[in-house]
Parts: sequence; structure tokens; C-alpha cells
Amino acid sequence: MSLSRLLAAGIFAAGVAHGSVSFAASPCGHSPAHEAFDVQGLKSELMVTALKCSAQDRYNDFVAKFRPELLAAESKLNGYFRSVYGRKGQQEFDNYITQLGLVQEDAGLQSGTLFCQQRVSMFDEVKALESAEDLANYAEGKDVSQPSTFEACAAPSTAHPTAPTRRRTTRKA
Repeated sequence: MSLSRLLAAGIFAAGVAHGSVSFAASPCGHSPAHEAFDVQGLKSELMVTALKCSAQDRYNDFVAKFRPELLAAESKLNGYFRSVYGRKGQQEFDNYITQLGLVQEDAGLQSGTLFCQQRVSMFDEVKALESAEDLANYAEGKDVSQPSTFEACAAPSTAHPTAPTRRRTTRKA
């Protein structure tokens, strides 16, 4: 087993062990965080497909067409990870992105020579999409590999403690 596959398997196992309820079983239905995970997963899957199947130009076209939507999804995920993990939010987000790529690459390796035949048509499908809503709906409907599952109704709000206020008192002599 190659080092990258071993690493991906270990990261995947850790992600599953720390995962919670899947999106499909989510009691809250559609949410911005849920949508952002879907879009990020689709973007990553298209990137892996582009690299494995020599379709970089098609991936670049996708990114250029949906740049604002992709940046918005990434911003939502950054906010999600900051609210869940606090100061470690950026590190956890980076770990998620790395795990996502490794899991999707591993799924591609398992598909073997069928991978490109199965995935390249996604570029035609996303090319036909016209709006952010179309992209979100498409991403939600695809069976995109994720490193673990997240209960993403919304990240818990972080309470920013305020410094205690001091009363100004005057002394009487």
C-alpha cells in the first residue's frame, strides 16, 4: 500500500471516528453550512478529476464561471470551522480540505480505469448550470466523497466574552 493511500486511509478513519450524523439524516434540512460542504466537495472532486483525467482546462472554466459562488462557499466553511473550533478553526479547515482531496483521490484509485469515464461528464453537467442555486442543487445531488460527515445546521455561535466593565468611582474626602 502506498504512503499516500495509507495516509488517506488513516485520515479517513479518524474523520469517521469523529464524524456525526450525515447530511441525509440532518433534522434541519438545507443550511448554508450544508450547502458549502456540498459545493466544496464538488469543487474538490472536479479538481481531482481534472488532474487524473487531463481536464485542467475544463476545471479552470468551471472555477472561472463560478468563482464568486466558490469563494462564498469557502468563506462559509471558514466561518463554520472558526465557530466550531475557535482559534484552531483555520487549522481544522485546512485539515478538512486535505482530507477531502485524499479521500477523493483514494476513491479514484479504487475506480481504476473507469474513473475518467465516470467523472469527466461532470464537466459537461456543470457547464450547463447557470446560477449559484443551480450549482448548490447540483452539488447536493451528487454523491461526492467526504472525509467524514458533519451535522451542519449551523455552527454554534461563539460567545465573545467581554471585558468586565469598571465603575468609575470618586472618593469623597
